[in-house]
Amino acid sequence: MFAKTFGCCRKVYNLMLSDKIEGYKATGKFPTVTPAKYKNDYPYLKEVDSLALANKQMNLQEAFRNAFSKSRKKKNGFPKFKSAKHSRKSYTTNNQHGTVTIIDNKYIKLPKIGKVKAVIHRIPDSSWIIKSATVSQESDNKYYISVLFEYDNVVNSYIADKTNAIGLDYASDGLYIDNNGNVGTNHKYYRKSHDKLAKAQRRLSRMQGSKKHEDKSANYIKQLRKVNRIHRHIANQRLDNLHKISTEIANRYDVVCVESLNMKSISNKDFGNGKATLDNGYGMFLSMLKYKLSDRNKYLVKVDKWFPSSQICHCCGTLHPEMKDLVIRTMKCDCGLTISRDQNAAINILREGLRLLTVVA
Repeated sequence: MFAKTFGCCRKVYNLMLSDKIEGYKATGKFPTVTPAKYKNDYPYLKEVDSLALANKQMNLQEAFRNAFSKSRKKKNGFPKFKSAKHSRKSYTTNNQHGTVTIIDNKYIKLPKIGKVKAVIHRIPDSSWIIKSATVSQESDNKYYISVLFEYDNVVNSYIADKTNAIGLDYASDGLYIDNNGNVGTNHKYYRKSHDKLAKAQRRLSRMQGSKKHEDKSANYIKQLRKVNRIHRHIANQRLDNLHKISTEIANRYDVVCVESLNMKSISNKDFGNGKATLDNGYGMFLSMLKYKLSDRNKYLVKVDKWFPSSQICHCCGTLHPEMKDLVIRTMKCDCGLTISRDQNAAINILREGLRLLTVVA
């Protein structure tokens, strides 16, 4: 039933987009279309949750707004048709008078499907109101349901101590170095699973279905799932580690100063450390820090990426242009300072971040 709903949602989205395009060609305006228009021609659309189809209509309307909005600084492109192979397998349904319910903290009730056994990761309070649920299937064939709740938000009256601050400098080997010289984490989850993953992918490449336009055998599908499970395991390890580190920092410090780096550019092959950069997940780490600090009424300050944090001696302020060479890992200044380039950069990031925070305040 989940698979059928995914397919019907994709079908309705593509049909509505096609009719909008054809209508514009004929009249010069995008017509309004609804999923109900197609149910007579495609009877199987009546077998799935109607709210899932209605939400696809909302998604298409939002895609058009984003494409033609004048207020958006960065406009999205024109909506595209959803591919059966590459589009995300998910749908969203709304709760109407208890159609979405968590039962005994062991099951979840969904429209058109009924009671489904599930592992509930977070037990909601009795006062929380269920608004919607999003069902999705990951590459390892596991299903997940994200439930959206509405509840009264308790205003956090905590006043941040701006002297309780830390500066973080990105490090490809260790995630970050703070201003005290501490390394964030030495995890290498992708590297650790590299041999196992390579072996699984090698077996996959020798099976019928690995070549283009070749029919995929049952063994190919089975081996593909094994490869996807390894990828998913690596991703879960990384997320778990980043959540633990970001939560610890958010609980311990009131101000966190970082650099606004372009991680996509850093992972470019020209830097020579793309795998290490992507394995770190520093971009996700900053996103986690941002919302966790915000929930606690604390501050995440981003220093401009062009600020010469690695070139300035934090003791005397002398600029060392030779530190642009990433091979030089230790700064030696005429004032007598000898320090790791990463720790020196973290100290400068901390000072610049506190200065920016004072200017904004």
